[in-house]
Amino acid sequence: MSDSLDRLCQIMDRLRDPGGCPWDRKQTLSTLAPYLLEEAHEVAEAVAADEPSKLCEELGDLLLQIVFMTRIGRENGWFDLDDVCDGISEKMIRRHPHVFGDREVEDADEVIRNWEEIKRGERAHEASSSVLDGVPAALPGLLKAFRMTEKAAAVGFDWRKPGDVMVKMREEMDELSRELDDAGGPPSERARDEMGDVLFVMANLARHLGVEPETALQRTNTTFKRRFESMEALARGRGKDLRELSLEEQDALWEEVKRLEGNPSSTPRSR
Repeated sequence: MSDSLDRLCQIMDRLRDPGGCPWDRKQTLSTLAPYLLEEAHEVAEAVAADEPSKLCEELGDLLLQIVFMTRIGRENGWFDLDDVCDGISEKMIRRHPHVFGDREVEDADEVIRNWEEIKRGERAHEASSSVLDGVPAALPGLLKAFRMTEKAAAVGFDWRKPGDVMVKMREEMDELSRELDDAGGPPSERARDEMGDVLFVMANLARHLGVEPETALQRTNTTFKRRFESMEALARGRGKDLRELSLEEQDALWEEVKRLEGNPSSTPRSR
């Protein structure tokens, strides 16, 4: 493992050193940040697609971005890869006293509560010390809702059981339905707010069920994309344009695709 990581670092050094690659030498932390986010999303996509070989490749791409940024940190005298590894190692030991110390825990929920308590202690000296600190503003909406309510739950602000969340979700759906009935036209700003409330409660329900909602939605997106493209292929193979088919004919193709897959699950259609 050390030899493989050393080899990657040596490749990066060659790319960044004088006489290396002009593109790589031109990059900064700011220009690399979008690539880091893109690679992280591609890792999540490979997880959702359940493709181990693809996941291995995408993790390599993500690791490259980390090594790249670390090299720039070393150039500026800020830190090197050893500092990065030592920092996260110390953090993991510090935040798992039930494994590396003598604290006892009953379940995973208590682990999360302890984790948040330790983090608050680490940040006690900072001007802002909200329980929600540490949730990146740029996270996708569903994942951000999931992480914020996870932190709130760690201090007891939570529904007691999934059934309670379902009650709240039905309540929010009813409010959205009433708003749509009252509007009688294009969605109003209030309807958008109600839709946001529905999605937020759904993220909470996912958390109670132990399901990370962003990954779950990406899995469904992948399934929908595969099936829709299969619909298009079936239509083309029969000399038809999907856009010219009636809704009933499109529905029939959708059901046919599911039968051909041998998995008649209820992945939703676009309508």
